[in-house]
Amino acid sequence: MKFLFDDESFSFEALRAAGYTAYAGADLGEVLVTCRQIPETDEAAWSAQWAATAARIEGIGRDALTAGHRVSAREALLRASNYYRAADFYRRDDPDHDAESARLSKASQQTFADAAPLLDTPVRALSIPYEDSTLPAYLFLVDDSGAPRPTVLFHGGFDSTLEESYFAIAVGALRRGYNVLAFDGPGQGAPLRHGLRFRPDWEAVVTPAVDVALSQPEVDNDKLTLMGMSMGGYLAARAAAYEQRFAACVLYDGIYDLHEPFTAIAAQAASAPGGLDDVTAANTGASWVVRNGKWTFGLPTFDDVVEATKAYTMAGITDRITCPTLVLDAENDQFFRGQPQRVFDELTCEKELIFFREDEGAGEHCHEGALFLFHQRTFDWLDRPRPLNALRTTASRPRVAPVTGRAVVARLAREGYRLGVHHSAGKAAADEIVERIAEAGG
Repeated sequence: MKFLFDDESFSFEALRAAGYTAYAGADLGEVLVTCRQIPETDEAAWSAQWAATAARIEGIGRDALTAGHRVSAREALLRASNYYRAADFYRRDDPDHDAESARLSKASQQTFADAAPLLDTPVRALSIPYEDSTLPAYLFLVDDSGAPRPTVLFHGGFDSTLEESYFAIAVGALRRGYNVLAFDGPGQGAPLRHGLRFRPDWEAVVTPAVDVALSQPEVDNDKLTLMGMSMGGYLAARAAAYEQRFAACVLYDGIYDLHEPFTAIAAQAASAPGGLDDVTAANTGASWVVRNGKWTFGLPTFDDVVEATKAYTMAGITDRITCPTLVLDAENDQFFRGQPQRVFDELTCEKELIFFREDEGAGEHCHEGALFLFHQRTFDWLDRPRPLNALRTTASRPRVAPVTGRAVVARLAREGYRLGVHHSAGKAAADEIVERIAEAGG
C-alpha cells in the first residue's frame, strides 16, 4: 500500500505513524504536513521534521497540563510520544553514540509517562526482574475495581517500543475488557539503550514476565495470553514452546525463520559489484535493517548478524506449543511473506490462521493502517470459550502432579520444563523435583 512516499520503507513508516490516529496517537493533518516536507529517502530530513512536529505538539501538551486541561494535555503528549519514536527510527548509524537519537528516544518515553496518569483507565508502571537487571513494563487496567480479568502479556519486535504498545494493542484490549501487561525485552526500547541485546531463547525473558503478571491481583491467572508483534511473532512462539502457563498465544504475525530475510539481503550484496554498500545505498529499507540489526544484536558486522539469526527458528519446536494459537498473516508483508503459513502448518495445538488482504486495507506487515480490523478479529477469537489448558498453571510456579521419581522428571519434560536452565520457572521445577523425590524416598 503506497502512502505519501514512493520509497517502500518511508511509505510503511509513515503509515505506521498515521495508523495510530485510530487511538489518539496521531492526527492525520499533522502527519500530512510533516511528511510533505520530507524528500524521498532523506533520512536526515525525516528525523528533523518528525522531531520538530513532536516538539511542537509536546509544547501544546505541556501548556495544557499547566493550565489544568487534562484531556488536551493527554492527547497532545500521546501524539508527541509517537512522533518522537518516528523521528528516531532511521537514526541507526551509531545510536549508542548519537546524542540526538538518545534524546528522541527519551522524549518518546517521557511524554508517554507524563500522559499515562491522565488516561481514563488506570496504568501501573512495573519492573520485571531479568538476570542482574530489570525490564520496564506498564500494566494497563480496564478499571480500578481490582477484579481479576483476562490479560494480554505483550511485547514488540525488531524496532517497536513499550510506549508504542499502548496504541498497537492496549486501547483495543481495554475496550473489550482485557488488561494488558506490555514490556520491553532485551534488544528493545530502554533495555537496548542500556546494553541488553536480543537473544533467541525468549522464554528466558517471558518467564519472569509471566511471574510478575501472575502476581498482580487484577490478572486472571487462567486467562493469560501471550502476544508478540512483528519479530515478536517469532519471539512469542519460541517462548510459548517452553513456557506453558498461557491460555492462548497470538503471533502478530507468524514468523518461522528470522534468518531468511537477512540472508536475502546478504545474497543481494554477494551479487552486487559494490557488495553490501551498493545494496544499502539503493534500498532504504535494507540499509535500515543492516544498521538496526548490528545495534540490536550487538554485533560489529552484518555478516555476524546473518550468522546470529540462524538460531532464531521454529524448526523442530513448533509442535511444543500446547495452548490455542492464533497466527496472523498479511498479503503484502515485505519481510516474512509465506512464513505465517509455515508456522501454522507445524502447530499441533488448537490453531487458526487469519489472512489480512490488501483489498480490505490490511495487507501490510502487522496490518499497519488497519488497527480496528486487526483488533476485531484478534479479540473476537480470544473471546471464544475454551476449556482450561491442562498444562497451564494458576500459580506463579509450575505445578507438579503427585507422582514420584522418574515419573516426575518425565512429566516435567513433557510439559516443556528444561532442567538446569537459569530462569525462575526452570529453577522452581528443579527444586520441586528434589522435594518430590525426597518425599517418595527415591
